[in-house]
This record gives sequence, structure tokens and C-alpha cells, in this order.
Amino acid sequence: MTRLTREFATMQKENVPAVSADVTFLSSRFPNYRIGSDNQVLEVKDEQKVSMKEIVARETAMLLEQQKRLSVRDLAHKFEKGLAAAAKLSEEDKLKEAASLEKHVLLRNLRDALESLRGRVTGKNKGDVEQAICMVEALAVQLAKREGELLHEKEEVKRLAHFLKQASEEAKRLVEEERSIARSEIENARAAVQRVEEAIQEHEQTSRASGKQDYEELMKEVQEARRIKMLHQPSKVMDMEYELRALRIQLVEKSKHSILLQKELIMKKKNEDEFSHLYEIDGQELLGSFLRVQTRSDEAAELSECSIQWYRIASDSEKKEPISGANKQVYAPEPFDVGRTLQAEITFEGGKAMVSTTGPIDPAPGLGSYVEALVRRHDTEFNVVITQMNGVDQPSQSIHALHVGKMRMKLCKGKTTIAKEYYSSAMQLCGVRGGGNAAAQAVFWQVKQGLSFIIAFESERDRNAAIMLARRFAFDCNIMLAGPGDRTPLGS
Repeated sequence: MTRLTREFATMQKENVPAVSADVTFLSSRFPNYRIGSDNQVLEVKDEQKVSMKEIVARETAMLLEQQKRLSVRDLAHKFEKGLAAAAKLSEEDKLKEAASLEKHVLLRNLRDALESLRGRVTGKNKGDVEQAICMVEALAVQLAKREGELLHEKEEVKRLAHFLKQASEEAKRLVEEERSIARSEIENARAAVQRVEEAIQEHEQTSRASGKQDYEELMKEVQEARRIKMLHQPSKVMDMEYELRALRIQLVEKSKHSILLQKELIMKKKNEDEFSHLYEIDGQELLGSFLRVQTRSDEAAELSECSIQWYRIASDSEKKEPISGANKQVYAPEPFDVGRTLQAEITFEGGKAMVSTTGPIDPAPGLGSYVEALVRRHDTEFNVVITQMNGVDQPSQSIHALHVGKMRMKLCKGKTTIAKEYYSSAMQLCGVRGGGNAAAQAVFWQVKQGLSFIIAFESERDRNAAIMLARRFAFDCNIMLAGPGDRTPLGS
């Protein structure tokens, strides 16, 4: 057995060529190897690692699988991520190639050192050196095989990187197309919004212009009215109104006095019976007022114990026409009474008295022109209250509407129709014949057989206008609309 001395070890250390300083190692320790079957040198790995190729392949499979359900932006992001991974893999391949070159240099230097050492040692150490040389040669073969695999992986990585680059470019193209389409739609929407805003502004300007024009016209009318008012000198107009009001009061007083004188004169001229001086008719003898029979002597019988009947007397004859139902102390003239003299017959125990108006009943001032204005309408509405229905008093005082139209009359409350009838020979309409002071505002309306009303209006003017208007429309339909027992002359 050969023994090595300290000097031999020192000599061997000096004779072994040193490893080149240009060689760099990836690790601070020499890799662990073992001899496997068929004398193959196997590298012992501390932990199982997944190669970058497998990671890229798995990511590519996932991208291809999710391509259909991913948006264009997400797909482009994935492809860019894969492209970055491929670039990283390429960098790692370069590092591996450099490491492989370093391994070849190391193995070559190690084999040269072992060859030089094999010629200097003998015995058992020589066998160990030869075994080490065999191991280095096997390791070189294994390294060459590994380099071939690395070259194949490099080609696969290049192909995958090229595919990912194309996919990334395609994704970018799709993204640009989508962006261009989105930009076009946004521009169209902006144009539409701008058109709408311009239309709104134009409408506002038009409205402002028309409003300004209406305001200017109104201002002109106001200025014209002010000018006319100034020309008429309002102070003088007011003075004239006060004078006219005083003259009207004086005229009414004179009229009353004249009526009394006329009554006395008529009574003296006619030399009536001895009972005529016991009663008289009081009230204004014009349409819109009411007349009342009253006593003028203590010798007269109480009117509550007498029966009264009112008559119409035409101005061109002495023939009396009894007014059906006018048997009360009070009677309100209606449009048929205009131009006729009214007479009341008072019958009491032991005698009979006749009293008359001083002359024909005068028309109401302004009523004719008011009715002519209403005739031009298709339908006129009056506010009324139903006081009786079929002779039965109605406790409710709710407001109803009476419509006088060209073809029919209608009484309703809100949307509920109480009565509606076309003008016919069965319809009757006249002023209420009796009923106290309110008679001048009430009418009797028989819609048809079995249905009648007594209706109160808001004013005497509305009551008389409604009667005249209805009779005018009924006459146009060849119907003479009057009260019970009336004989109506044509045109009344």
C-alpha cells in the first residue's frame, strides 16, 4: 500500500493546475451527484421545482380556454402578461446557456486536473482518480444530453413567444377597433346632444322673443288706455257720475209721486165702484220687481180673508186674460207682462174690488241687449237652487246648474244630470206666480208631464234672461214656450 507523505501532498497541490478565474458558479456549493443504473450520473435535487416552460404552457392553455368569455381588454392584458413571461423565460434560457457553458469549462478543467493527477498517483489512490475521471466523463455526457433538451426547450419557447406576440398584436388590434367604434359612438352621441341643446336654445329664444313681443304689445295697450283715461279727465267723469246718481234718485222720487197721482187720476176718471179705494198695488211697475196688493183704508177687509186673482190686460183692448196660479198677494211680472197692464181682483165677503197698475209694465234696462249677447252662444249656464220638485219643498240649498241651449234645457249638479229635455209642447216655463218677495228671482219649469221644478236664480236679471232666452230658442224650434194657461202671441 502506497503511503503519501506531507511533501507528496504539497507537491500534488502545487502540480494541479488552478481553475480559471473567469469561471463563475451559480451556486456557492458544488452540485450533489450520484451514480444511478447503467453508470448514469444523476443530480440530487433538494426540492421539486416547476419549470418555466410548464408555467407558460399552463397559462397559455388557460388563456385559450378563457378567450371566448373574456373581454377584449382582459384578453389583451393576458396576452401581454404571457409575452412578458416568455421574455422572462428567454432571459432564463440565456442564463441557463451561460451556466451550461460554465459547467463544460469546469468539467473540462476538472478532467484535465484528474488526468494529470492519475499519472502521479499509484495504488488505491490511482483507482479513485480513475473512478473520478469516469464520473466526470459520465457527467459530461449527461450534461450534453441536458444541453440537447435545453435546445429543444429553447425552440419551443421561441415558438410560444412568437405565438404570444402574434396574439398580443391581434388583441391590440381588436382593442384599437373597439376603441375606434366607441369613439365614433361617443362622437355621434355628442353630436346628438349638441343638436338637442341647440334646439332647446332656439326654442327658448323663440319663447323669449314671443313673450317679449306680447309684453310690448300689452305695454302699448296699457299706455293707450292711460292716454284715453287722461284725455277724458277722470275727475270730471266722477263729478258727472255723482250728478247722474243724484238725478236718478230725484227721478225715482218723481216717478213714485207721478205714479200716485196717475192712480188717483185714473180712479177719479173711471169712477169705479165704491170698494176700489180700499186697496192698491204697491211696487215698481217694471220687469225685475214685484207687485204687492195692500190695503189703503181701515175699512178694507183683511187680505188673508180675501181671494185674489191677477189678470193681464192688453194695451190695445180691454179684454182681460187671467194668469193661472197668480192668486197670491204678491206677483212678480215676467217677460210676457211687458207692455201690458196688470190688474188684481180682490173678492171678499160682501163685495169685490178691482185695482190695476197705472200703466203697462216697463222692460228692465239693458236686459234686451244682454239676452241678444247670450243668443249668440250655443249654451248658457245659470247657477240656481231647487226649492220645489213636483210640488214638494226641497230642504237642500245646494247650487245646481241650469243649461239653456239652442235645442234643449238641462238641470244638473256636477256630473249628475237631474233633468234633461228637448223643447216640446209638453214643456212649460214662466215666472213663479206668487211666493213672496223672492218671486222675482224664481221660475216654474215643467220639464214634461209628471216632472216639474221651482228654481231660484241668483238675481232677477238672470231669471228674466233665462226665460227670454229659452222662449227665443224654443220659438226657433217652432215651440211656443209659456206658463200654464197662457195664450202667447207670436214673437213674444
